[in-house]
Amino acid sequence: MKLYKITSYYLLMLAAFILSSCTKMDDYKKKYEPNGPIIYPGKLDSVQVFSGKNRVFLTGLFTSDPKIVKYRVYWNSKQDSIETLVTRSSGIDTAKLFIPNLPEGTMTFEVRTFDNGGHISVPVTLAANVYGSLYQSSLINRGIAKAELQSDGSALINWADVNVDDGLISMEIKYTDVSNKQHDTLITSLATGLSTSLPKFKAGSMISYRTAFKPNPTAIDTFYVDYQDHNVKADVTSIYLTNTGPFQRNTFDGRWGTLAAPWITNAAAKNKDGGTNGGYSSDGGGTLNWETWNNTPVVNGIVYQSTSSPLPAGNYIVSFDAYSEVQSNSSVYCIAAAGGNGIPVLANLSTALGYVNLFNGANVGSTSPNSREVKTFTFTLASPQVVSIGFLGNIVGNGNPGSYFTVFNIKLFKN
Repeated sequence: MKLYKITSYYLLMLAAFILSSCTKMDDYKKKYEPNGPIIYPGKLDSVQVFSGKNRVFLTGLFTSDPKIVKYRVYWNSKQDSIETLVTRSSGIDTAKLFIPNLPEGTMTFEVRTFDNGGHISVPVTLAANVYGSLYQSSLINRGIAKAELQSDGSALINWADVNVDDGLISMEIKYTDVSNKQHDTLITSLATGLSTSLPKFKAGSMISYRTAFKPNPTAIDTFYVDYQDHNVKADVTSIYLTNTGPFQRNTFDGRWGTLAAPWITNAAAKNKDGGTNGGYSSDGGGTLNWETWNNTPVVNGIVYQSTSSPLPAGNYIVSFDAYSEVQSNSSVYCIAAAGGNGIPVLANLSTALGYVNLFNGANVGSTSPNSREVKTFTFTLASPQVVSIGFLGNIVGNGNPGSYFTVFNIKLFKN
């Protein structure tokens, strides 16, 4: 009898506790959920934000909750937002949204969905970089290590190596071929060891190119550097000069002579055979030459030729292969001068477009030391014009041995 009373007591106490708990829960719901329980629509799934130029592209999946009717994306501490309506199908639907007019920098985005009852989902938050003028200003065109015309008529461009993480994706080249046809070529970038061949390249012309970048591999926008011109080194000798080596002669006495046209030889250059020959020797198979053994000096001796037509504006290189045992009290210069009337004498050397002194380190009265080398110099034309290219000699004639030099060939490059 006593056990029954105790059990009944505890059962009554448990019932009272449950009743009290239910009453408190009902009070809570009445206070904090006056409109019923809180409902959260399904959130947008697999959300991604892709960087762009003052914009981003947001994607996501609606994988559940067919009652979703719209979603809203917030940024700028929720001061800005875009709302997009959703038409649901029976399967998985995709959200695709461009958000424009964003400032450059790191942006945080919050995404929430809404159902047809006005309920709002828990947020999905993620960040993305936005790129703009600051990033654009940091970009420069890819460097060109070498650009030269090849023997087959193509132009070979060797690109400077870049870091694989630089975001560089391609280069676009514009160029002109030998038939004056314009080409636009797109080159996909490789970080190292990249070369490009441009067939039938027009010698003496330039390329114009720009570089494309993406700030990261998934970016939706490509950034371009402005086009810039670049010279292609080309041997234009055959276009503008003739009789450039082995040299052909006009007059000849068995060893000495004068150069054949279009070379012009002044009287001071004819230091052989009583003023009949000079400037040419059969040495080496036909060379441009002066020798002053046995009291045959050269004073402002000049041999030159003018380009067959005006050279286009640009940068040029004159190159020649020469042997020299000119003594230190004498000089020989290779010179380029504006116009078709020749090259200046020594006193007016500063008026030349460009020049280089041949080796004149031989001891006076000796043939040594001496030098065989390829010498070069450059000049620049701001506008098209005819140019005279040649050699100026001032070589003392005293002594035996005297001074001697010989040029095997001469070339003109547009760089």
